[in-house]
Amino acid sequence: MAKGDQTDIFSRLQSLLPGGWFTDSSVFLSDLLAAGARTLSWCHTLYLYARRQTRIATASDGWLDMAAFDFLGNRVKRVAGLPDDVFRQQIRMSLFREQGTRRAIVTILEEITGNTPEVFEPQCPGDTGVYGGPGLGYGMAGGYGSQLMPYQAFVVAYREKRADTASLSGNGDASRGEYVLREIQTGKATDAQIYAAVAAAKMEGTVVWVRVE
Repeated sequence: MAKGDQTDIFSRLQSLLPGGWFTDSSVFLSDLLAAGARTLSWCHTLYLYARRQTRIATASDGWLDMAAFDFLGNRVKRVAGLPDDVFRQQIRMSLFREQGTRRAIVTILEEITGNTPEVFEPQCPGDTGVYGGPGLGYGMAGGYGSQLMPYQAFVVAYREKRADTASLSGNGDASRGEYVLREIQTGKATDAQIYAAVAAAKMEGTVVWVRVE
């Protein structure tokens, strides 16, 4: 019998009564002990619930939303009807995802839009080309660079729905092993979500200009 069970608490209360004081069974005594057992059992259940809310792995309901806000601010919010387990996975992905790199921006935009964005860094030879480089004429790799624009990048994000989502699972269905976000299913990732995603992934002290198409 589990600790905190009403019957178990009732038995323990009986065992704590002074010996010889209550030799005869009494319905009043039993009812009094049962009332105390019910109250203590409820308190124990509340304690267990409160303890679960102290960890992201076991938190639920609004407590999980509070944990997301504590760690991630407004970057990750639960959409209407999203189950706890799916939202918990989103929180974990956001907590442990790569950040501060070009790949981090590409990855997070792929997750919320379903499409690979275009990223251009004015000081990246791979984006601009170089004079005298092997097979790279200046301006031939996609755009012209400038040393007057340090620590900046330009991103073009696409909101269109991903064409192939058949292999992904919907909310609450983990049978295929990978979740698909509602924004990918409907193609309705908002501009604000995209801007927030880039701001969360970029390196501090850099400027990333974003255009949404």
